[in-house]
Amino acid sequence: MSTFEAAKAQGKGTKADLVAAIPNLRAFAVSLCGNADRADDLVQETLVKAWSSLASFTEGTNLTAWLFTILRNIHYSDYRKRRREAPDPDGAIAARLVSLPAQNAHMDFLDFRSALQKLPLDQREALILVAASGLSYEEAAAICNCAPGTMKSRVNRARNRLAEVLALRSTSDIGDSYYIGDQSILPRTGND
Repeated sequence: MSTFEAAKAQGKGTKADLVAAIPNLRAFAVSLCGNADRADDLVQETLVKAWSSLASFTEGTNLTAWLFTILRNIHYSDYRKRRREAPDPDGAIAARLVSLPAQNAHMDFLDFRSALQKLPLDQREALILVAASGLSYEEAAAICNCAPGTMKSRVNRARNRLAEVLALRSTSDIGDSYYIGDQSILPRTGND
């Protein structure tokens, strides 16, 4: 018998041994993952990996133990990978993940700065004190030596004018949702 025929005969024996180990592999896989469908996938991955790595198997050693080791390693590798992933079978989470380009934020900031300079001085001052610095209307009114109602009016007119100049739908677009990078430009303070 030639070496080719001997290898072919050995391959048939190994193939039969692999097929004979399937029920035990499946039982082990079900006990590991608790899901029959996932267990079938694990067994299939194990057999494919074993077949492609058959040259590394030492003849005369326990083939079933070698297969169990491969299956166990595949299972724990998948487990570690899945532990870092969020379950998203329909892709809804991935569809919501958006990273806005940084250059748009920079251009938005330049537009904002230009629009801010177009405001009358009293409105700009009120907006910066209340919205950007986080002072209460009363504190800002004391600084500007005016009534708190006047300060509220100035801030409201400033926000409306900015929304108009920046072509925003409403003043609610200015505030918590108006960010440049991680920096809020005009945070809502809850004072209005």
